[in-house]
Amino acid sequence: MESSDLGLFFRVLDLTSISAAARSLNISAAVASQRLQKLERELGVRLFQRTTRRLVVTPEGLALAEQGRSLVEDLETLSTDLKGSISDITGTLRLTTSATFGRQFIYPLLDEFLHQHQKLRCSVTLTDQMLDIVAGGYDVAIRIGQMADSSLVAKWLAPNRRILCASPEYLRRRGEPQVPTDLQGHECLVLGLPNGRDDQWQFLDEKDKKVSVRVRGRFDSNQGELLQQAAISGLGIAIHSTWQVQEDLASGRLVRVLSKFQIEDTGIYAVMPQRRLVPLRVRAFVQLLSLRLSGDVHVTETVKTSP
Repeated sequence: MESSDLGLFFRVLDLTSISAAARSLNISAAVASQRLQKLERELGVRLFQRTTRRLVVTPEGLALAEQGRSLVEDLETLSTDLKGSISDITGTLRLTTSATFGRQFIYPLLDEFLHQHQKLRCSVTLTDQMLDIVAGGYDVAIRIGQMADSSLVAKWLAPNRRILCASPEYLRRRGEPQVPTDLQGHECLVLGLPNGRDDQWQFLDEKDKKVSVRVRGRFDSNQGELLQQAAISGLGIAIHSTWQVQEDLASGRLVRVLSKFQIEDTGIYAVMPQRRLVPLRVRAFVQLLSLRLSGDVHVTETVKTSP
C-alpha cells in the first residue's frame, strides 16, 4: 500500500469526485480510478460505492478517513520537514471560519499567503456552524468565543472585544437603557446557537460585579451579519464584536449603549486537530495569523462611546 494512493483517497473524499481529485493531482481520471481500485484490493474492502451520477463513501471508507488521515499527514509532514524549508510549503491548506470574519480578516491573509507560496493550494469553507474539523479533514478552524475543553488544540490569536449597540433611530424611538435590567423592556437581537438561543446576557459593572439579564425580542438569527443589519435598521439592541461593527460605529449607523457595563472578552483562536506532527503549511499560516491579528487595531481596538 502506497501513501500516495492513500493521499489520492483523501483527495477524492474531500472533493467528492475522482475527476476533480485527478485534476488537482495532474493525473488522468482513468489512472486515479485504477489506483483507487488497487487500494481497495490491497485493503480488501470497498471504499466508495460508484454509480453513474454519484460517488458515496462506504462505512469502511469513513473508518479509513477517520483513523488514517492523521497518519498519512504525519508521514507527509515529516518527509516535507526533512527535505525542505519554509520556502517549500506545498499541499492543500484546508480551513474553515465564520463567513463575516473570513471575508474581513482571513481572506486578505490567505491571499498574501498564497502569493508567497506558489506551490500551495487552499480550500476554505465559510460557515457559522461549528464543523467537526477532524471528520471534515480540516487543517485549522478559526473560532471566536469561549473555547470548550476538547481533544483539539486551540491557539489564542487575539482578544474578541464585544459591546452592546443599537441604531440612533431605535434609541430615539424606544429610549436608551441606563442599566442592564432596562433591557427587559427592549427589543433585543439574539444570536441563535445549535443548542438554543444566547438570551442570557452578562455584564460587569464598574466594580466588576457580574450582572445577568435574560432578554427577549422578535428577531434572532444564527448569523451575526443578519443581527448587524437588523440593528442598523432599528429592530433592536445587539451584542457585537468590535471588529464587526467598527465601520458602523464610525459612520454613526450604530452607537454604543450601556458603556459603563462591560461585556467580558472572549477570544479569537486557531483550532487544530490533535496531531503529533503539525504540517508546515499549518504552522506557517497560524504564525502569520498570530502576528497579524494580535497587532491589528481593527480587531483589538477599544471603541469609544458616542455622545
